[in-house]
Amino acid sequence: MKKWTVAVVGATGLVGRKMLDVLTERNFPVGRLVPIASANSAGQTAHFHGEEIPVQVISEDVFNGVDIALFSAGGSVSKTYAPIAARAGAVVVDNSSAWRMDPDVPLVVPEVNPAALENHNGIIANPNCSTIQMVVALQSLHEKYRIRRIVVSTYQSVSGSGKKAMQQLADEISGDTVADPAYPHPIAYNCLPHIDVFFEDGYSREEHKMIFETRKIMGDDNIQVSPTTVRVPVSAGHSEAINLEFENPFELDEVRSLLANAPGVVLQDDPHNNIYPMPLEAADKDAVFVGRLRRDPSITNGLNLWVVSDNLRKGAATNTVQIAEVLIEKNALVLTD
Repeated sequence: MKKWTVAVVGATGLVGRKMLDVLTERNFPVGRLVPIASANSAGQTAHFHGEEIPVQVISEDVFNGVDIALFSAGGSVSKTYAPIAARAGAVVVDNSSAWRMDPDVPLVVPEVNPAALENHNGIIANPNCSTIQMVVALQSLHEKYRIRRIVVSTYQSVSGSGKKAMQQLADEISGDTVADPAYPHPIAYNCLPHIDVFFEDGYSREEHKMIFETRKIMGDDNIQVSPTTVRVPVSAGHSEAINLEFENPFELDEVRSLLANAPGVVLQDDPHNNIYPMPLEAADKDAVFVGRLRRDPSITNGLNLWVVSDNLRKGAATNTVQIAEVLIEKNALVLTD
């Protein structure tokens, strides 16, 4: 089997470290690993397959000989270095928002739109974590009934904001002083309807992402999306309450069957026996968990459902690695010897 030189940019961050775990767990064919981070991580190592590999400081030359570059280092880094990596011969899979809405860059969830990978210019975008789990849950239903409208409220964990946010939650719960808060308000025992910056229309950037990324991934600009995104005091795992309006009628038993057989989905829908998706149960798993299925009696062809997934895995690292796997399957990487 062909082995590949794989760079992980942002290798010392939460998602970067999770990417290393996922590459190991999925037996990705790594011939040589190149962990990359900012100068702040100089001297650190990345643990991979039992080895401690020195982290390289990002530069224009660090991508020479790299086949696949998995980026999770923020939008500004991706904007600067993803084109450099692509020109050096690497195929970039970027986890930031830098390239997602570029019409020339595929925005991909392998369970939903893998065909988009057949035409790329060296950069592929990984969607927002909340969007990923939603479209995985909804794709089979859209194909069958055609979704007209989505109303979604998210309950997003602090791990989506990084290490500083996780430390803030831990310090607040333990009663310690928060030296450098990630949020403008306490997060322990609280909910913040505030993820990223707000725009003039009153929606946040996170909410805009869910609107426009959903349409691009599902290939349907007619889908109407009304999101409210909320940060909650959960360490890991995002939850979503989703209300759908279909164009066509449905039967709940058929919906359950579709979801039970949908790629990447695990159906947990037996509320009378306390079986439904929860972040604690989804932690460290790659699936998207769906439950609490019920008709919406207020509209025709309306459905309510509850969707949970580990945001650091399927919402970020796992989806990124899955994209790289599909690139190999489709022979969409340039071989470098």
